[in-house]
Amino acid sequence: MAAEAGAPGYKLRKRKATAHEVPGSDAEGGGAGVDRISDLPDEVLGDIVSLLPTKEGGRTQVLASRWRRLWRTAPLNLDQRSFLRDEEGLDVIISRVLAAHQGPGRRFSAPVYHLAGDRADAWLRSPALNSLQELELCSFSHKLPRPPATVQLPPSAAFRFSDTLSVAVIGDCHLTGDIIQSLHFPKLQKLALQRVSISESSLHAMIAACPALECLLIQNSGGFSCVRINSIRLRSIGVSGHSNRTETKFKELIIENAPCLESLLTLGSCECRLISVISAPKLEVMGCLSTHYGITISFDSAPFDSTVIQRMRVDRLTTAVRTVKILAILMHSLSLDAVLGLMRCFPCLEKLYIESSGPGISNLRRRKHRTLIRSLDIPLKTIVWNYYRGIKSHVDLATFFVLNARVLELMTFEVNVEDFNEEFFAQHHKKLQVDSRASRGARIRFTTDWCYNYHMKLSVHDLGRADPFERTHPLQGDTTFELC
Repeated sequence: MAAEAGAPGYKLRKRKATAHEVPGSDAEGGGAGVDRISDLPDEVLGDIVSLLPTKEGGRTQVLASRWRRLWRTAPLNLDQRSFLRDEEGLDVIISRVLAAHQGPGRRFSAPVYHLAGDRADAWLRSPALNSLQELELCSFSHKLPRPPATVQLPPSAAFRFSDTLSVAVIGDCHLTGDIIQSLHFPKLQKLALQRVSISESSLHAMIAACPALECLLIQNSGGFSCVRINSIRLRSIGVSGHSNRTETKFKELIIENAPCLESLLTLGSCECRLISVISAPKLEVMGCLSTHYGITISFDSAPFDSTVIQRMRVDRLTTAVRTVKILAILMHSLSLDAVLGLMRCFPCLEKLYIESSGPGISNLRRRKHRTLIRSLDIPLKTIVWNYYRGIKSHVDLATFFVLNARVLELMTFEVNVEDFNEEFFAQHHKKLQVDSRASRGARIRFTTDWCYNYHMKLSVHDLGRADPFERTHPLQGDTTFELC
């Protein structure tokens, strides 16, 4: 759809989902009603069944006798959250599934406090879970019964899978030195510790026991003050130091030697205020950097202090990190000076994620910015902005990039529902000076949908993606408009 409004040359383009984005569509226009799935070999169909949610995987048995056999022999994907509202009772259903399935196991998810005594042995030692690949002793959520106040220990039977696990998520428990001492995870690639109590020495021993580790998530855990990373295969790490426990708080992260590290993420209101990057030559993704919490980051012992940026003393930021291409920032009061200071520190940025819910401050493009533009080639191709409100400070900063980013391809704004109308778009076509944009092919997009993955909701699986902030599904249809 296209509509003319406002200034000459203004066009409003409604973006429609392509055939590849619409479930059930056939891009070539043929093949309707043809059952090609049944032509696949049993091994492939078994893998498909094992990737379905637990209930849906079990229901494939009603399709045909062949599917009944497939479910019973396909790697079992068993998640207790699929059965929380079943009237028969959670324990009865889980026991029935484990008894009916022949194994092997692909994934087993259960709250650690629900696995106690005989139940833990009966379930975790079931042949249906043999050769388990993913184990989630999950943390408490609003969908699960509230855990007891007493400290929980993970059931010993959970560690019988240590030789086969590729993913482990451990939450709401206490990992003692005795438990860690005997552990070795030769195939573990992804490890998440959520609301876990563990000593500093035990944490380092656990990381060392995972020689194939690629993704590490330490979230809302305590019992240690410093984490030192020495890992030749680690590709991504996410940390959150917030903990309600009275134990030792997580305060410092030191990347001593991580030759393959590509992504370093600080999640939510991270209490880990000191981050030192000594050796990470492939680091490309950082975020969410927050000036509000005053995290201090250093590269090769050269300080990078976000509190300095907040005070706009950007002249003190002398370290240039040329490997970082994707950056997410959280600023309560958005400042053009602060953003440009970050860009001088990360001069090769290609994608910038911005979140700012505050009132903003003056973002006038003063004479010093002209000097900066001549000395700073802006390499940004993509800008994604949460909480764009169209206030003056937001418009000034957005316009700066519209007029000066010569290779910009896409700028996406998430706006309020009440601002998602043609009058707002027409006003911003003029305010943002779209007709004078430095990159003639740049697209300006408005959406009411969340522009990118919220940094507090990242899972250990998100850490493995090239861009952990990128949306996992495309912007579609009625909630997206573009200016051109």
